[in-house]
Amino acid sequence: MRLTGPLRAVAVLLLVGLTWLLANSLFGGESGSSVRYFFSGASEEPTPGEPHPRRYKCGLTAPCPPKHLAFRLVSGAANVIGPKICLEDKMLVSSVKNNVGRGLNIALVNGVTGDLLASKTFDMWAGDVADLLKFLRPLHEGTLVFVASFDDAATKMNDEARRLFEELGSTAVKELAFRDSWVFVGAKGIENKSPFEQRMKNSKSSNKYEGWPESLEMDGCIPLRPPLEG
Repeated sequence: MRLTGPLRAVAVLLLVGLTWLLANSLFGGESGSSVRYFFSGASEEPTPGEPHPRRYKCGLTAPCPPKHLAFRLVSGAANVIGPKICLEDKMLVSSVKNNVGRGLNIALVNGVTGDLLASKTFDMWAGDVADLLKFLRPLHEGTLVFVASFDDAATKMNDEARRLFEELGSTAVKELAFRDSWVFVGAKGIENKSPFEQRMKNSKSSNKYEGWPESLEMDGCIPLRPPLEG
């Protein structure tokens, strides 16, 4: 029996539609998913992709508790990439801000308010350690001290400079040597040793770069200090 014109057209359309559905189901893709969703009569939307991980202050993986400061320190990489000091999602020291330099990069922060007091670099290869001593000696009680090394942080370090950092809570500074990587957070008047410190020794057998160890990265949450009475 021969199909009439209209019936033949309907048959051709059905054949084309079924072929298209079969191809999409076999090869997948967004169009296939949309077609299957449409013809299934489902009332729910397709499952979206996995959400991106949430980013917290300074790139931390979790938020800090109330009355805590979020920070991230990154030491310099060899003598090429400068260090970074981030506090409460604000970059205090970085190459982009054009305020980094060879040696020690230091930011002083009010331990009660979290406000930046000062930031400065000290060339520990060809500079004068007296400049560093003048910077550290008059610190007020509770001042937070953020330190990130770049290139060489130790050649000009003398006994008094090491003692001042030890009084801020450092345990690694007494062994800090030529081209070691160092990140540290201390405080004036700290009673115990700081939990925020890392040092990577300059060693030919383990250096990541030729002549320099790998860069260090450290982050965490620092509690704000209660205001002093009176």
